[in-house]
Amino acid sequence: MAVPKKKTSKSKRDQRKATWKRKAELQAQKALSLGKSVLTGRSSSFVYPQDEEEDEDEA
Repeated sequence: MAVPKKKTSKSKRDQRKATWKRKAELQAQKALSLGKSVLTGRSSSFVYPQDEEEDEDEA
């Protein structure tokens, strides 16, 4: 016959949830920081194509 598992304590559950939320918060901060640096043109860790060649052809 099946036996139920032991119940996880509230503190353990809250600890896991806090860790999960903290990871998400750090990723959001990194993404915002990268976005700001890309917009200001000071990004050195993010490579993306620029449309300068297309802009020169149209002008």
